[in-house]
Amino acid sequence: MNMNRALSLALAGALGLSLLAGCGGSGDSATPAPSESGSTETTPVETSSGSAAGTIKIGGIGPLTGSAAVYGLATKQGAEVAVEEINALGGLQFELDFQDDEGDAEKAVNAYNALIGDGAQIIYGCTTTTPCVAVAAETYAARYFQLTPSASSTDVTAGKDNVFQICFTDPNQGITAANYIKDNNLGSKVAVIYNNGDAYSTGIYNAFQATADEIGLEIVSVTTFPDDTNADFTVQLAQAQNAEADLVFLPIYYTPTSLILNQAKTLGFEPTFFGCDGMDGILDLEGFDTTLAEGLMLMTPFNAWGEDERTVNFVTEYQNAYGGIPNQFAADGYDCMYAIYEACQAAGITADMSAQDICEALIAQFAGEYDDAGNLVTPGISVDGLTGTGMTWSRNGEVSKAPVVVKVENGVYVTQ
Repeated sequence: MNMNRALSLALAGALGLSLLAGCGGSGDSATPAPSESGSTETTPVETSSGSAAGTIKIGGIGPLTGSAAVYGLATKQGAEVAVEEINALGGLQFELDFQDDEGDAEKAVNAYNALIGDGAQIIYGCTTTTPCVAVAAETYAARYFQLTPSASSTDVTAGKDNVFQICFTDPNQGITAANYIKDNNLGSKVAVIYNNGDAYSTGIYNAFQATADEIGLEIVSVTTFPDDTNADFTVQLAQAQNAEADLVFLPIYYTPTSLILNQAKTLGFEPTFFGCDGMDGILDLEGFDTTLAEGLMLMTPFNAWGEDERTVNFVTEYQNAYGGIPNQFAADGYDCMYAIYEACQAAGITADMSAQDICEALIAQFAGEYDDAGNLVTPGISVDGLTGTGMTWSRNGEVSKAPVVVKVENGVYVTQ
């Protein structure tokens, strides 16, 4: 089924239900996040049952508690919005069972084993890279199809034909960021601050540095920090300031970024700050003065303040269910469910198929089919979603879609 048609039908059904039952739900952006409400309880998604094609059991994995919970909750809730829409269409139904891994690899593998024991046929996740690498080794060996919304390292998919990403890879972000900064003359002297203990941050930095060397983007300062609990960035900022950097590239998450922006203000250092998708969510961080982010630029595949119909409808549904503004991770989760749905529809998947047969059928739909010589015989699916139009996948699991750069203006994202 065409995704635009599916979305239109689902939204019409959701609107009809809302007229009868009214809107419910509580929480805040990518929430209820622990930092905002002190609770990780979420509004359950009601699913239909007893369809002709049956119910496909999807096992989700990500952090619902701990320091990365905001990401896991967002991917879970975005996926739940999509599942509710899909099930309202009738026909093939989805049942999502999402387990907490606390951002830990061992706990992620335990969650995977529990999901498989409960009959999961497809694996959605993991949300973060290190757990996803561990689980991907398991799904590859057991032949379960796996699609991650946000684990962006190439290690996730390397050597595994059954694991796919809907997010940009780390190298892709680093390459794109360097070219964008250069092409748009955003900075003549660039400083970099990155987390050398994090695969996501390091992967982006390495690609950024290599591309900067190739295109002649001058990097005047490179400093690091060991993990996201680091609270003092005055040394890194002072080095960048002394090197007269007019742009600071931050391939890091929003928590350390919030501290960097605050400390830069104290130092009187006012370069352009430029980040990647892990920075998305900074405007919703509890206790953060959002005026500090004014002028901040970042690459993200989703702008919740976009005015296109698809985005407006998703944001409205998400707010009705959970409250707050959905971030990129919620949009990634939403797109994952629809990508799986489109592939299942195209492949004629039914619930009585084994997980292994489903896996092989979905691989062919995502990557396409190749002959023995490695030539593409049948192209894979193309999906229009919140985070990209015409999304396609290569054999190595990487998605192809155009990145979006936004700038914070008056407390909202403005697409550049």
